[in-house]
Amino acid sequence: MHPLQTTKTTRLPRPPELRVAAVVAAVLLIVLLGAASATAKPSAPAKTRVTVIGDSIMASFSYVASARRYLGRGLDLRTDAIVCRRLVAESCAFQGTTPATALQVVGAQGRALGSVVVINVGYNDWAAVYDVDRVMKALKAAGVQHVVWVTLREAGSNASIYAQSNARIRSAGRRHRKNLVIADWNAYSRGKRWFREDGLHLSTSGALGLARLLRPLVLAGASS
Repeated sequence: MHPLQTTKTTRLPRPPELRVAAVVAAVLLIVLLGAASATAKPSAPAKTRVTVIGDSIMASFSYVASARRYLGRGLDLRTDAIVCRRLVAESCAFQGTTPATALQVVGAQGRALGSVVVINVGYNDWAAVYDVDRVMKALKAAGVQHVVWVTLREAGSNASIYAQSNARIRSAGRRHRKNLVIADWNAYSRGKRWFREDGLHLSTSGALGLARLLRPLVLAGASS
């Protein structure tokens, strides 16, 4: 053999255990890469928080589950509605308890209210103290971007008072047009058989009617 000539090396066969280990390692790598890819997928966007502040009229959503579901579909809906609530002036007492006013609820919840708030309060109020501007100022301070304010149904013995409060709501709507929209329940519900004996408190169909009025307005606020 020539001194510079090298001999041919013979490759030894790989032991079966090593081949199996290589296959297992490859499979594990694929699984890990798949898991990493799955985790890297963007999570679903958070639902928009919507808070409804109301009195006993809005409290119908507590027992008409279909109305609440309809309004809240795809949203993070919170409802704070209680008998005898007033807007700004001290609430009336009911069964030994005086509920927080709408203004107090706004102050207590602050940014937890979310970006959209619905106000449906006023049936226990009198027009002289129905201060929409004061509540709007508190809502803005809490970071609320879109307010849906429900007009009062002008019916029953206090119909003239409700009409005056509605005039205040509409006037405020012109001043706060950038972030206040009016849900005209008084007009929308006119002539409907949606009410109990007093013409104000809602039946099941009335609660659904109110949910149908509110939903497009709430969604518009949630998407703005």
